[in-house]
Formats: sequence, C-alpha cells, structure tokens
Amino acid sequence: MVLIQTVDFFTPIVDDHYQFGQIAAANALSDVYAMGASPLVALNILCVPSCMAQEDVAAILAGGADKVREAGAIIAGGHSIIDPEPKYGLCVSACINPTELWSNAGARPGDVLVLTKPLGNGILATAAKKDIITQTEFASAIKSMATLNMYAKEAAIKTRVNGCTDITGFGFIGHASEMAQASGCTLVFNAKDIPLLDGAYELSEKGVIPGGTGRNKEYLASKVSFAKDIPLPLEAVLYDPQTSGGLLLSVPEADASTLICNLSGAGVEAAVVGYVRPMGQFLIDIT
Repeated sequence: MVLIQTVDFFTPIVDDHYQFGQIAAANALSDVYAMGASPLVALNILCVPSCMAQEDVAAILAGGADKVREAGAIIAGGHSIIDPEPKYGLCVSACINPTELWSNAGARPGDVLVLTKPLGNGILATAAKKDIITQTEFASAIKSMATLNMYAKEAAIKTRVNGCTDITGFGFIGHASEMAQASGCTLVFNAKDIPLLDGAYELSEKGVIPGGTGRNKEYLASKVSFAKDIPLPLEAVLYDPQTSGGLLLSVPEADASTLICNLSGAGVEAAVVGYVRPMGQFLIDIT
C-alpha cells in the first residue's frame, strides 16, 4: 500500500465561519481525491485570535468536521494556536494500492481532458470581499468550493484515468502546466468549452482580479500559447487562483463519454475541455 499525506490551510475566504470550515476542509481533502484515493484520518490545524468568540471557533471546526464526516474519514485531533488572523485547514492521510494510484504524470497523446468544476471562484471571492457582489451572487461559488471532489473521483474510478490534478492556488493554467510537464505532453484547451462560474468573466472585464492572478501569469506566461482571439478577461480567469477547485482528468478518448455520463449521474457538472497531444513548443495551447 502507498501512504498519502497532504496538508493545507488558509485564511477565511467567506464571512460565514461554518462555511469557511467546510471550504477549508474540502480544499485540504482534494489532494487525496486527485490521486484516486479516499481519506482515512485528518488532523485539524487552527489559528485564531484570542478575541474570537468561542461560538465562531466552534462553527469553523463544525464545518470542517461535517466535511470530513461526509468524506467517510475521521478527525483524530489536531493543534491550535493564538494568531492575529484566523486560519484553518487539515492534515490528511490516506492509503491506496499503488496500481490504483493516479498522478499528474500519466496524460498521454490522444487523451481527452475533462474538468469537473467551473472556474472563477477567486475572482468572485475578491468581488465579495470588496462588496462588489451580493452574498446571493456569491452563493454558487461557495457551493462549488464546499463540494467534495469525492463525487467526481468515485465516478472517475469506474473508467480508465491516465492522469489527474486538482485545480487550486496555481490556477487552471498552472496545474494544467504541471500535468503537461510531468507527462511530457502538450495540453490543448478549447476556450469556449471551459466552464466558468456565473459572473466571473464579467467581473474580470471590470478588473476585479486577485493579486495571485498576476503572479501566476508572470510565472507561467512563457509556457502558454493563447490564440489571438482569446480576450484578456478570459486569460485572467484561466490564471485565477482557485480554492477547492475541480479535478482535471486525462482519460482515453474511448472512455470520455462514459466518464461524462458517470459524472453526470453523480451530480457532477463536468465538461470536456480539450485533449492531449505530443509535446510541442508550449506546455499549454489555448485555442
């Protein structure tokens, strides 16, 4: 058996303490699902200011505990410290048979690329923090971030999966680039097929963009080719740092339709977003 261990924690991305706990836990659990495994045990990581109300601390922990319980795992303890700014997350352990392990290095030319969550939650979170959008307009992003990638993983293991990564802080292009580099291939994406959260593109047009977007673009620009008709606001969404984003799956073309059907049956609104070809000049081509 292979032991998988991962850790992730961050500052609040939403105002509601319970929702923050849910999102932070779902995000931390995501790395396990991106490797085709199921979490077994988690440890809480909690930083809170001394002035924070006990009921608010309890709500963060309750949100995380409910997500871990939904994942079929247990919280075996954790560690907390006093800190000026709240932070929460998990250290997660899992085991898997090495023959069943997914990695980001398995994409093969001819594979089809499937994305299991829409993009843009970083932009929407920035807009919510600045009160540019209402909580109602932010609700779809919150729901997406709090959704476990367990459901996508469980649907995907019924078909062949050559490669997988989850989409988080390095953005869609960043994590796709890592898969392309590790696999020795170029990933080609059809811009019109990439699903976006409602409002993300329009906010990007208005310049509502997280600071991490620029850092991602600065690091990755030399590895990516954009077609001339791709608008700059869409480029920004593709570089947008994601919190608890979806899985990017590389599967044999013969399995793609079955995978989409299985994902739909599991309540996952996935989309075919591109394909894999032999390594070219760039790691990523956006057409």
